[in-house]
Amino acid sequence: MKYFLFDHAGSLNRGCEAIIRGTVKIISSADGDASFRLASYRPEDDTALCLDTVKMGSRELTKSEKLISALNVKLAHSERYAFSKMYSPVVNYGNDYDICLSVGGDTYCYGDNASVREITAQLHKKGKKTVLWGASVGEEDLSAEKINGFKNFDAVFAREPLTYELLSKFVDKDKLFMFADPAFCLEREDLPLPDGFEEKNTLGFNLSPLVANKNPAIVDVCTDFLKYVIENTQLQIALIPHVTEKGNDDCTVLDEIYEKLGNPERVMKIQGNLSASQYKGYIARLRYFIGARTHATIAAYSNAVPTIVLGYSVKSRGIAKDLFGEERFVIDSHSLASAQTLINEFEKLTQQETEIVSQLSAVIPQKIKSSMAAGEQLQKI
Repeated sequence: MKYFLFDHAGSLNRGCEAIIRGTVKIISSADGDASFRLASYRPEDDTALCLDTVKMGSRELTKSEKLISALNVKLAHSERYAFSKMYSPVVNYGNDYDICLSVGGDTYCYGDNASVREITAQLHKKGKKTVLWGASVGEEDLSAEKINGFKNFDAVFAREPLTYELLSKFVDKDKLFMFADPAFCLEREDLPLPDGFEEKNTLGFNLSPLVANKNPAIVDVCTDFLKYVIENTQLQIALIPHVTEKGNDDCTVLDEIYEKLGNPERVMKIQGNLSASQYKGYIARLRYFIGARTHATIAAYSNAVPTIVLGYSVKSRGIAKDLFGEERFVIDSHSLASAQTLINEFEKLTQQETEIVSQLSAVIPQKIKSSMAAGEQLQKI
């Protein structure tokens, strides 16, 4: 079959890259004749995926379309007509494809999503099988429009139990499934370790502008925490970006922390131009990891690295619950105001290191198996 993957943010977001690589692996394993087209907001960043990639973009409305759109907004208070015309190129890219997967993962956690919802509705109207793939959705993210939009999916694949439980209230149970995030299937690539990176004696650390913008105090909080690590342990520290797209580049906040620490002998920066697999290779050789980017933490979990998540949405809590049976070692990044909170959690992590490694080593093969099983279920739609 032919698969149209849309709503991809671009591969400079290594989490999105990991989802696409994992998805292609999962589907190809279940369907030996699978072919793919990817609609990306940044196709120029996706050449390494080696997929047929098109622009996830819009077109200008014609004069008559603008008039009709204005009437729809005034009389029906709806922009659906405008979105259906503006994003018609994306819908047309899916014309020759059998199954259309919305691969944004946490798209429905942010904003109104009117454009993506309308693209899905138009594909569904054309008789395409439509799937919300690897999804996370929080109750606080829902609106009447989003709930109504779920009817345009032939299947919804949740990636963690909190989303599954929530969506079971709004999506028919025969259309709702739960499988682990496709990124659990991503292969790692081990590059040579940089000077100062001691395998299994290094703490990896990741922070994002998204988190820092919501909680400006967090940069100083994390700096103070890392100073504590330097003064009280023998660990090396690796600052690891996982998203490097313009305007959302982890390197900006990690560089700030690096300068504030002023201790290059114990602290190193991992370069910002690597692939998701290469970052996973570095993360796999850490002793501990603390991260704000969900798929950086998935890379750590996948390799049984004890991890603290600086979470900000349902996906972080849900994935932790899926792995541990409870929302374990997840700190609300938006309310984190003291380095002591992070120190306390880190001390618990180190004290329980053996148990955590053992538990992750046992559960991760099951999660990889769960991810791969999603491809088999997809064939039944």
